[in-house]
Amino acid sequence: MSILGAVAPAPPGVAAGCRDRLVEVDRLEWRVGDGGDPAALAAAFCDRFRVPHEGAEGAVCGVAVLVSAAAGAVMVGGATGAPSPVPAVPDLVLVAYAHGPARPAVEAGGFSVGPWRASWSGADHAKAVVAVQEAIGRGEVYVANVVGHRSAPWSGDPAGIAAAVAGIEGAAWGGVLSGAGWLVASGSPEAFLTVAGERAATYPIKGTAPATAAGRAALLGSVKERAEHVMIVDLCRNDLARVAVPGSVEVERLFALARWDRLWQAESTVVCRIAPGTGLAAVLRAVCPPGSVTGTPKLAMLGLVSGLEPVGRGPAMGAFGFVQEDRVRLGVTIRTVAVDADRVHVWAGGGVTWRSVPDAEVAEAEAKAGAVIARLASLSSGTPSRSRRCGLWRVRGARRAIRRGTGAAGGWGSRVRRRTPAPWAGRGGAAGARPCRRCRRRR
Repeated sequence: MSILGAVAPAPPGVAAGCRDRLVEVDRLEWRVGDGGDPAALAAAFCDRFRVPHEGAEGAVCGVAVLVSAAAGAVMVGGATGAPSPVPAVPDLVLVAYAHGPARPAVEAGGFSVGPWRASWSGADHAKAVVAVQEAIGRGEVYVANVVGHRSAPWSGDPAGIAAAVAGIEGAAWGGVLSGAGWLVASGSPEAFLTVAGERAATYPIKGTAPATAAGRAALLGSVKERAEHVMIVDLCRNDLARVAVPGSVEVERLFALARWDRLWQAESTVVCRIAPGTGLAAVLRAVCPPGSVTGTPKLAMLGLVSGLEPVGRGPAMGAFGFVQEDRVRLGVTIRTVAVDADRVHVWAGGGVTWRSVPDAEVAEAEAKAGAVIARLASLSSGTPSRSRRCGLWRVRGARRAIRRGTGAAGGWGSRVRRRTPAPWAGRGGAAGARPCRRCRRRR
């Protein structure tokens, strides 16, 4: 079994001293088809556990929160888009944790990822960009995010995939959450919402370039990227103003560059003072889904892209983090993968403006997804099967583990080492692999 790093399963936003002590005490999972108000459900669940944070065993630590793009759309009354390609993952997940005894680090096992398949072609993506530009020309939207999806077969230990993604360089909001039949791992660099006392802040990222000196200069000098960024900052200002003390919304930082893996990205900070008596449900309705991965006007954008994107965004382009007594820490689920029993899924896209060049938008999305895909490839033991007839084998126990939701792990700052190939690596099979169901040969 390969060693991909000593990891502990935890969502983003959890204090370092708590990550290896989390014990689940309650859980709520919700899907769009269930009906109801996800913001109210989230607030009611979190309120049950918003007590003073203490380090003693048995004391409540906080609540992990995962909000899908579709759940965020429901919160704001917008279109939810096409069905998710990974229906095993709920649209809203809330997991309450208490402190337990410290656990030893878990060694994540090896994994393999097969060929990636896109849900649309580059040409179809480019057509969607043109459709957005036509809507801009009609005055319906000013900027809209268009997102694509890819998936691939996998095998091995899902904890290895989680560690690989959550441990990506610059993944300040890296983390993992799992359930019966699914796992979500985020390598996100983007903070979405922080609340501490009466202060709230959001941190939109808009603008991407290769992490080179030339890329940095091009991003800083790009009229298109800066215009797109400023429009999203204005959207975030408007979102916070819904729950802010009048006159308290400010832009603390504008278009500052930060590096994530192989990319430069531009981010800003928008802050406010929350009006007295404002609850978590109202805050979530004001800011969800994140402005940086939707567009403006938000409702018009949701309606537009729901007819353009062939599959839903699943847990991507949503929010993921941790809620405690008087603190909320949520990241945006960009650079995020979802794993079910058969496939690993990734989403990527970008904001489209009047100045966008369709082929450039396609290339930008491919670069974002490519960073995650390259990370998995660099740590993968190979492909699930060399046979073109099938890829049905799985290491014994891996599918059972993810179906039970016991295979999750994440690498928050842990060192991840390239595995030493096992004796079977490169032969299309694995130690303990099942016979292929179609050709009946042991791979």
